[in-house]
Amino acid sequence: MSPTALTFAVVLVVIALLINWHDKIGLEKDMIVGVIRAVIQLTVVGYVLTYIIKVNHIWLTLLMVAIIIFNAAWNAKKRANGITNAFWISLLAITTSTGVTLILLVVAGAIKFTPAQVVPVTGMIASNAMVAIGLCYRSMNTSFHDLREPLMERLALGATLKQTTQDLVRTAIKTGMSPTIDSAKTVGLVSLPGMMSGLIFAGVDPTKAIMYQIMVTFMLMAATSIGSVIACYLAYPMYFNKDLQLKN
Repeated sequence: MSPTALTFAVVLVVIALLINWHDKIGLEKDMIVGVIRAVIQLTVVGYVLTYIIKVNHIWLTLLMVAIIIFNAAWNAKKRANGITNAFWISLLAITTSTGVTLILLVVAGAIKFTPAQVVPVTGMIASNAMVAIGLCYRSMNTSFHDLREPLMERLALGATLKQTTQDLVRTAIKTGMSPTIDSAKTVGLVSLPGMMSGLIFAGVDPTKAIMYQIMVTFMLMAATSIGSVIACYLAYPMYFNKDLQLKN
């Protein structure tokens, strides 16, 4: 990567900004903030990871994992649009999905408990769970808003909270998992996985590279499924008050 190549990448961002400005899409501020944050965060994290990998201490590794999960939960909460306890629900869902997946991978010997392996894998799992949970929240917010009257009618007829919202919750879980499932369906045909390509370019046996990519695909699907289910089933009661009435 040369400065010239990086300059061309900046030009592409400027083009995207001009398109947004010309069409009055309204994402210019978010794009600028995103670019600035990406540069700062990647620079800082790069140096921190270099130090953590060199030290190779269990507590520093766990601290980095905790920071990743905390930030993923915090960003997922931003998509909750007022759902009560959204941060804690997101934190529990992402911690559980990431923790279970990581433990299984380490126990199975797929990865070693070293910062060079645990931290990047944690980032992949937590980020996908974060996106899935954010989509779940958006789906539930839309459904509870658009279907308010039918939901109130079901409650008035004596339905329980679970009976009233089960279709809505299932739809939200499907929405959250859709990107991961679509990615699994098209991997190798539309998208060329970075991990597999990187390992092959590094001289690793293609068979092993393929196996690692399959492992990544399966672990992301499992993590998004666990995270989406936990988040949705903990979040839907938050739309109701103690008298089982829909909140305004």
